Amino acid sequence: MGNRLSKIYTRTGDDGSTGMADGRRVSKADHLFNVMGDVDELNSHIGLVRAHLAQPANNQISNQPLLAHVLPQQAADFEQALVIIQHLLFNIGGELAMPEYEGINATHIDWLEQQIDTMNTSLPPLKDFILPTGSVLVSHLHIARCVCRRAERQAVSLQQQRPEAIRPTAVSLINRLSDWLFVAARFCTDPKQVSEVLWDSQVLQVFAKDQ
Repeated sequence: MGNRLSKIYTRTGDDGSTGMADGRRVSKADHLFNVMGDVDELNSHIGLVRAHLAQPANNQISNQPLLAHVLPQQAADFEQALVIIQHLLFNIGGELAMPEYEGINATHIDWLEQQIDTMNTSLPPLKDFILPTGSVLVSHLHIARCVCRRAERQAVSLQQQRPEAIRPTAVSLINRLSDWLFVAARFCTDPKQVSEVLWDSQVLQVFAKDQ
């Protein structure tokens, strides 16, 4: 890998094309790169979530770790899950660049579902719609969820146009990951510090006065 990355710029992409693993030159306007770009953007957001958690005593209100409201093992498992997810997203990029490469399989999807179920056991029942806000960490998880949904839309579009360009397991994993991110945002909400912000029909009643 060191030899391959020893020179970062090559000037070969100045014509609007990029090289694939099999040696082909493909236009950067190809829909494939919409998916690659969204997956890369999503991975960067996950990295920023990890950076939030890595800061010591970084709770905005109580000067405590952001996951102080859960058990230490739960916090450690959550942070390790973020590491695994970043690697899985990198593998999706590998599959897109190298169609013969299989970096995602059903085991990974099962793992994500198990993670969702485990986090859900510690959460109160969801009785109303949640607005994408709260702490900085929670808000950034919601942003990651939105990017993940966009990546899924792009992946489904690519799958419909060129089924050979993306594996069904990759599309399924991106779908489950958006669910994981939604539950993760709830999991990271410390009820003693920042409550979940629910949709409230009364908020818009202020406009009723003008009718």
